[in-house]
Amino acid sequence: MLRRLALFVVFCYGFWACEVYAKSVYQLSTHILDIGTGKPAAEVKVDLFRRNSAGDWNRVASSLTDMNGRIADFLPMPDSYTQRGNNGVYMLRFLTREYFDKSGQNSIYPFVEVVFEIQDTSHYHIPLTLSANGYSTYRGS
Repeated sequence: MLRRLALFVVFCYGFWACEVYAKSVYQLSTHILDIGTGKPAAEVKVDLFRRNSAGDWNRVASSLTDMNGRIADFLPMPDSYTQRGNNGVYMLRFLTREYFDKSGQNSIYPFVEVVFEIQDTSHYHIPLTLSANGYSTYRGS
């Protein structure tokens, strides 16, 4: 019994530590939920851009959503001692055409762009709810 309890505590601590580590290392995450199917949108390419002082967009990262429709590792967490880091205007470009083609859906959206501003050192989660004929976004947690 004691052995089971010890294994349970180690497992729970390991899971908790991984969750805390993942949330503390990266400042930006996203996910896509296909509300037409009620399932996460897996293997969707997402590009992250940052707007420079001239108003141009520079790509800073690119990734694919995982099987849960998530990307958890955009933008390393800024240095909290100096408060320097990731403040600025960003754009997530969700490349949805291939996803819709693979799933046999006819969509009017070849891609979706979401522009937002990071203003501090807190975590930003920018999800996308998506269907073939509409989408929505918000700041999540």
